[in-house]
Amino acid sequence: MDLKNEYLHQEKRFLQRWMKQSIDACSRLYIFLKIHDAWVYHATYVLNIRVYMSRFRCFGNKPGQEFYAHYHDFEWGVPVHNDTRLFEMLILEGAQAGLSWETVLKKRVGYRRAFHNFDVRKVSEMRDAALEKLRQDKGIIRNRLKIYAARKNASVFLEIQQLFGSFDTYVWSFVGGNPIVNAWETSQDVPVTTKESDALSKDLQKRGMKFVGSTIIYAYMQAVGMVNDHLTKCHCYANLAV
Repeated sequence: MDLKNEYLHQEKRFLQRWMKQSIDACSRLYIFLKIHDAWVYHATYVLNIRVYMSRFRCFGNKPGQEFYAHYHDFEWGVPVHNDTRLFEMLILEGAQAGLSWETVLKKRVGYRRAFHNFDVRKVSEMRDAALEKLRQDKGIIRNRLKIYAARKNASVFLEIQQLFGSFDTYVWSFVGGNPIVNAWETSQDVPVTTKESDALSKDLQKRGMKFVGSTIIYAYMQAVGMVNDHLTKCHCYANLAV
């Protein structure tokens, strides 16, 4: 091999080694940056969660209750005027009887699956066999009376829609069409029933609904925003008190 070719060969080998080293260095830098970005993202996420959970709220601030905090911040007390949502909350509140609301919310996805995404007509047409099968469904509260009450309440719900044009029109008439805005300072101040919940409960029972006692109905009214019972120091209160 002449000197020129030898020089070119060495130059080629040098360039190959340099490119390989450069690629390896770039790869290491890329991996480092990805790890760094992931760490920064994780640290930022944890910080945001801590800040989010440090807000004062009426419930949902205990460790592991992020989902409950989200429900408190974005659903509880927000006025609902959609009949499907109103039906969903009615069934869930009825299922709560004797249990905690947190327990029921954890099974919300199971309820949506079991009760046709709360399609009120489909629920009203469920056969006994389908309801009996739900007694083995761990995704819901497996109480026979509560399961069968969902179908009965769906039928009454449809009757009310027929009479009033919508369940929304009917149920909101018990608070004059607008939310009742309270100004409680502590959770001990919040009542479990009111004259409005007594009246709505009595009327629903008269029409044939089950698991709609005044205490359940007041919790329902709070959930669907017919009543704003966020404490005055809660960060949600001012937005819903307008």
